[in-house]
Amino acid sequence: MTTQRQAVGAYGEKVAARHLQEQGLVVLDRNWRCPDGEVDLVLRDGDDIVFCEVKTRRGGGFGTPAAAVTYRKVRKLRQLAVRWLAEAGVRPHEIRFDVVEVLVPPRGAGSVTHIRAAF
Repeated sequence: MTTQRQAVGAYGEKVAARHLQEQGLVVLDRNWRCPDGEVDLVLRDGDDIVFCEVKTRRGGGFGTPAAAVTYRKVRKLRQLAVRWLAEAGVRPHEIRFDVVEVLVPPRGAGSVTHIRAAF
């Protein structure tokens, strides 16, 4: 991955985390990694645990950012969620999988769309 793409992704994750915190969610983990993959954000929403995939785009030429969350990615995120819960020793009331889209225009602030229970 190029440095520019990494910077755009890191920016998007920062914007997404801030947006979700403003909505009352509590960040438990950012960029949690294990040998099987990575979860962008793990949050608490009341008694629920939320696993969040952040997709950032600089334009709409490739469709919406959420369209990049493929079946394969969904399957992987579910596996990672099970592993995170086991390692953290957390037994939530419910778990949820969200997607946050961040669109970064050439000028001005990016727009954020939070898709709750995306899959």
